Amino acid sequence: MNGNGKEDQLKGKGNQAKGELKKEWGKMTNDPEKIAEGQHDKDKGKAQEHVGKVKDAFGR
Repeated sequence: MNGNGKEDQLKGKGNQAKGELKKEWGKMTNDPEKIAEGQHDKDKGKAQEHVGKVKDAFGR
């Protein structure tokens, strides 16, 4: 990751949205693996967004 906190936050929000879509698709198609994959993407996005906020807080 680079030093731009805002960019990390945007990528994190994108991963969260992608994860939510995968989860919903998994629910609609009754695919537990897709639901788990979606949750993983959402969690990754939340962590990525948090890293961006920390970078901004420390001026990196």
